[in-house]
Amino acid sequence: MSPEICHALMTYDFQNSEPGTENESGTGIGLTLCKEFIERHNGEFAIESEPGKGSSFIFTLPGGG
Repeated sequence: MSPEICHALMTYDFQNSEPGTENESGTGIGLTLCKEFIERHNGEFAIESEPGKGSSFIFTLPGGG
């Protein structure tokens, strides 16, 4: 994903989906929902991406107990 798309995902401005590295399709809402869920549980969400190569989605959640 381009830096612009990564930024849009992080700011809820994302309205479209692009084909994945194997030309798979999607709605573009899944990552936004994941990010919101993680943040509502006091976690952190980050994206590392290289266009044409793939992306990593990193999250942390606070420990319980």
